[in-house]
Amino acid sequence: MPAATSTTSTTADLRPVSARSALLGLLLGAEVPTLTASELVAGGQIVGFAEPTVRVALSRMTSAGDLERSERGGYQLSERLLHRQRRQVEAIHTIPKDWNGDWDMFLVTASGRSASDRAALRDVLSNLRLAEIREGVWLRPANLDIDWPADIGTLGERLTARPATDPASLAARLWDLTGWADHARALLAAIDTSDPVLRFTACATSVRHLLDDPLLPEELLPSDWPGGELRQTHLAYNDWLIETRRSLTNTEK
Repeated sequence: MPAATSTTSTTADLRPVSARSALLGLLLGAEVPTLTASELVAGGQIVGFAEPTVRVALSRMTSAGDLERSERGGYQLSERLLHRQRRQVEAIHTIPKDWNGDWDMFLVTASGRSASDRAALRDVLSNLRLAEIREGVWLRPANLDIDWPADIGTLGERLTARPATDPASLAARLWDLTGWADHARALLAAIDTSDPVLRFTACATSVRHLLDDPLLPEELLPSDWPGGELRQTHLAYNDWLIETRRSLTNTEK
């Protein structure tokens, strides 16, 4: 069956996380801005990293500017990684609003821009969960409260439109919904395991996958869309990880 093949392939493709990636995952998913060394050691041990390995990684990450020492001696994310954390939180907690059939559209009208500027705008629009139907024409269903950049008006025009054709067919052209759903189901299968390292790896990967969820109205999604299940499973696992890290830290005190 295709779904089984996809699950096996995705599980095999989940590369073991490094100590750095594990610590970043713990901090990015933490319920507080700062974690102590003991908490990070406890969290690292949950996913298979010994205390010396964690402490070496913390030292290297601080030197590299990934982490900063807090006033109380703990560790916190650098400003660059705090932006990444905010994106992850938004990806997991964004709730679409009721959809009335309208689509948000952005037409790029600015000319003479450098390749790097064009690429930067593409990243901005993609992060806002718009899709490009042709060069310079971006759109999505108007079911999200989009936080448009202040200077977006200097680069193009924002419009509201309605497709004359079937909107579900248009959505299927703009996003690979089948591919996204297959990968999400494979991640759900990988998370549902007793192997703590594989679970953590799948959970970390699921965050990145949720960033690519177009968050479409239910009317435009396949009936068995796994986006909500993946989001809830990730939240449940993260809550478990937080509680386990707390209990291990308290036991050591």
